[in-house]
Amino acid sequence: MRGLSRSARAARKPSRHRGVAEERLQRALARAGFGSRRACEELISHRRVTVNDRVAMLGDRVDPARDRVLVDGSLANLDPESRYFAFNKPAGVVTTARDPQGRVDLRGFLPEGSRVFAVGRLDRDTEGMLILTNDGELANRLMHPRHAVEKEYLAEVEGRPSRELLARLEAGVELDDGPARAVSARAVARSGRASAIRLVMVEGRKREVRRLLAGVGLPVRRLVRLRVGPVRLGRMRPGDVRELSADEVRGLFRAAGL
Repeated sequence: MRGLSRSARAARKPSRHRGVAEERLQRALARAGFGSRRACEELISHRRVTVNDRVAMLGDRVDPARDRVLVDGSLANLDPESRYFAFNKPAGVVTTARDPQGRVDLRGFLPEGSRVFAVGRLDRDTEGMLILTNDGELANRLMHPRHAVEKEYLAEVEGRPSRELLARLEAGVELDDGPARAVSARAVARSGRASAIRLVMVEGRKREVRRLLAGVGLPVRRLVRLRVGPVRLGRMRPGDVRELSADEVRGLFRAAGL
């Protein structure tokens, strides 16, 4: 880059105007979880960072809310106002911020001062992973079936699923609003007349998992969503809320095709 003239280097700057919202690129990357400032400087030096489709240079400044920054080809969300949480929804909670019927809703669980909303819905009786964010673009992509973001469930069902029934779940079952199918379905436990099945789905129609299982004669007793994309429930207890790590946020961006 030494051969560039001063005017050419200026033309490569990511933002046209310097303002109070701008900060040094390595500082913005470090704040977003890409490592220490020194590590982020190395990312930039090794030409692994682009800003608005141009290879970034040390000394570049960015507006985190406006400039498009990619690291190794993946979008880096540097906006300090963006928030991302995982919530282990207990049974009996409806996934709305305020329920007109007076049922238990999300208000008592949301982090104080955060204006976030649920990505998609889990029906009132279903438990488990719910992503909370104020990032509308990511939320829309996570919910849209075109992006095929995986959701994994653990279902306790009545009956003992045979290989044939599990194969039917993967092949597809005709429901009243069209066919539904699991990307994968496998039995993981049995106890008396009950069984546990792990399913991976990429759609999110209303009560789809319950209706799919009922369609092959396996009514659901309990349903827990274990993960959304790369974000797993892990050891979170019902009602727990935690902020997603930078790696988890980047994983969601990749899963959503951002």
